[in-house]
Amino acid sequence: MAEEKQFDLTVIGSGPGGYVASIRAAQLGLKVACIEKAPSLGGTCLRVGCIPSKALLESSAHFMFAGKQLAQHGVVVERPKLDLNRMMKRKQQTVNMLGKGVETLFKKNKVELICGTARILGSGSLEVESADNTSTLVHSKHILIATGSQPVSLPSVPFDGERIVSSAEALSFENVPEHLVVIGGGYIGLELGSVWKRLGSRVTVLEMRPQIFPGMDGETALEAQRILHRQGLEFEFGKKVTSAMRNGDQCQIALEGGDTIECSHILVAVGRKPFLEGLGLDSIGVQLDSEGKVQVSKGFETNIPGIYALGDLVSGPMLAHKAEEEAVAFAETLCGETRSVDYQHIPSVVYTHPELAMVGATEESLKEASTAYRKGVFHFRANGRARASGAVDGWVKMLADEASDQILGVHILGENAGELIHEIVVAMKFKATSQDLARICHAHPTFSETVKESALAVSDRTIHS
Repeated sequence: MAEEKQFDLTVIGSGPGGYVASIRAAQLGLKVACIEKAPSLGGTCLRVGCIPSKALLESSAHFMFAGKQLAQHGVVVERPKLDLNRMMKRKQQTVNMLGKGVETLFKKNKVELICGTARILGSGSLEVESADNTSTLVHSKHILIATGSQPVSLPSVPFDGERIVSSAEALSFENVPEHLVVIGGGYIGLELGSVWKRLGSRVTVLEMRPQIFPGMDGETALEAQRILHRQGLEFEFGKKVTSAMRNGDQCQIALEGGDTIECSHILVAVGRKPFLEGLGLDSIGVQLDSEGKVQVSKGFETNIPGIYALGDLVSGPMLAHKAEEEAVAFAETLCGETRSVDYQHIPSVVYTHPELAMVGATEESLKEASTAYRKGVFHFRANGRARASGAVDGWVKMLADEASDQILGVHILGENAGELIHEIVVAMKFKATSQDLARICHAHPTFSETVKESALAVSDRTIHS
């Protein structure tokens, strides 16, 4: 006979959306359970996504800096030697530590963790199957689905988990690939491509569209492409892969038109899709949209009363911080508070070197909407801190409404872009103008002065260029 439990809220998934919703709801007085089938907490972001990739990006950047740039600072060392096992061990230690941190937060906030695979039976009930084949019947007034996303696969390029892989396996290669071909020029492919290029791989990026980072500001994406090309990444555009196969230690990719590419490893990085398998959504009639995402109301409720979804499962960018914001909004709304998510001002960051960060409109979107705007661009090479640090690639590009001067969008390509963008997010949230930012004193010498100068550039008033 299955064990039975009762909760106010049961959350399926312990990723950024799931664990944050669990904690916030518990803080507000609900009796909460979180169900997780993986052996550790944190979801894709923590286990095989954001955190491990950033750990490898950081380590590989140190390796590259020691080998190619350290001598410029007057620090002469022998040619660095790569210890890939130690690098991977550090990555996993980081993941494990943060996963334990989520466990600690659950205990602190009295969130009950249920280990196993969940299947929703209907409004108010679900079954959890554990690894030892025992089951638990959970009765819950509210059920939140926060199972995140998974890599999109290509039927013509089947994964084998070793040589033809998704982003998850590309985080754990046992040896540096001789020649890695990345199918897809988005942020996942270029971040992981950068990691392995720095560690010694030849990296070729295949992208069907005419630019990397599709959907981003075109001018900034093109400049990023030039910089990454100088770092050694090879790009081929307009290339459609028709098939791929492994033959021993080598792989062959067939392209539309008859061309082929030989390589040692293939990374398929063509996007992500909601993870909905096994949840029983079909049987209870949860409605999906045309993109295969769950349709929800403003309170994140599906068409089935008492069942909710958020994060990568619903419309909007597949970003961990977007899921976290939705999680807090969900929990607070559920408990009677007035809370919403400001989708207009969600920043995006790409952790290549240099980083890219952006918020708001692109030039392309403004032109498409026939919005009159002014543009201010300031290059990092004219910034004192960037010169002193040897980090002179990139720019800050600000777009402001021609009539009101309100900031409409900012695109940063450069050192610490992922940190600099948040000044812009706050400014845009409070409807600041470019001249509001231009009049704010920024410490000297700092990278943040590039933001001030880009604001000045909107009115052709830059001081340092």
